[in-house]
Amino acid sequence: MGLFEFNDIGIDLGTASVLVYVKGKGIVLREPSVVAVNRTTGEIIAIGEEARIMLGRTPGNIVAVRPLRNGVISNFHDTERMLRYFLRKVIGRRLFFKPRVIVCVPSGVTEVERRSVIEATEEAGARHTGLIEEPMAAAIGAGIDISAPLGNMVIDIGGGTTDIAVISLGGIVISDSVKVAGDKFDEAIVRYMKKKHNMLIGERTAEEIKINVGSAFPRKEQIYMEVAGRNLISGLPKVVTISSNETIEALEEPLNAMLETLHGVLERIPPELSSDIAENGICMTGGGSLLYGLDRLFSEKTGIPCYVAEDAISCVAIGTGLALDNMEYYANGTVYDYRKGDYYNNY
Repeated sequence: MGLFEFNDIGIDLGTASVLVYVKGKGIVLREPSVVAVNRTTGEIIAIGEEARIMLGRTPGNIVAVRPLRNGVISNFHDTERMLRYFLRKVIGRRLFFKPRVIVCVPSGVTEVERRSVIEATEEAGARHTGLIEEPMAAAIGAGIDISAPLGNMVIDIGGGTTDIAVISLGGIVISDSVKVAGDKFDEAIVRYMKKKHNMLIGERTAEEIKINVGSAFPRKEQIYMEVAGRNLISGLPKVVTISSNETIEALEEPLNAMLETLHGVLERIPPELSSDIAENGICMTGGGSLLYGLDRLFSEKTGIPCYVAEDAISCVAIGTGLALDNMEYYANGTVYDYRKGDYYNNY
């Protein structure tokens, strides 16, 4: 394996976490996309897991932020520094031979947002950057044969966006993206705790509730979790016990928004592909798809079988890596080269 091949890198640049795939090695890095910055000096204090621990716990002069929101860059400077740190962590400081990089983006991003991803990646040290849409990468990573003349439907639920796409003959036939995903689940839980229990909790606590007892569909046996926060009336610390059924009520609004988008895509599918999807089912990927009972909820509301892909969290990164490994095979429109204004070919 040559040095240039070794330096080929695929990045799943997610709102919640960044996964890096190195050609020939697989996924070598998985870190939260969080940056802790000193407000006074602008200096980076911590990146990744170290910064995530600081969320909601920093003194006044330090702020822990997510530089990506809703699947796109909200803070260009911090994103660039975060990418540079992750690239150096993966390939060391010898950036003499700069890597070729493919980055995943949500299917609904604008031209400006695409260009900002390209520029941030190249500022961070990439020699050449291409983009691949997340549902396409997720389908490849989930083991779906995207080149077949059959309709396959993928729902990729990340931290900031939910991408829904119908894929056939190596291309996206219909796609839609909604800025409702894991982060909106957390926000909905925070709002529910305020309204129902007069209690203020932080983002990290909401995420723990979602992971431990969060449900989209009733469980056979309810499970419970003790939650600590601040009483909004007295201002004192408070502990309450929340049940899995309560989280169904809490998550109703974001789940309905996702179902509405899903129905909108299903209504636009050509009839031949509809029959394929009814037979093959809907593949769910991304961390958000691991919410308990979400596949059952979608199946019940659409009448189409849904299943969660194996290693759902890593599907997008794995798919990006497979696109790197088989660049010529996926040169029919899977990976877009924005600098040339054309799709990747043998370069």
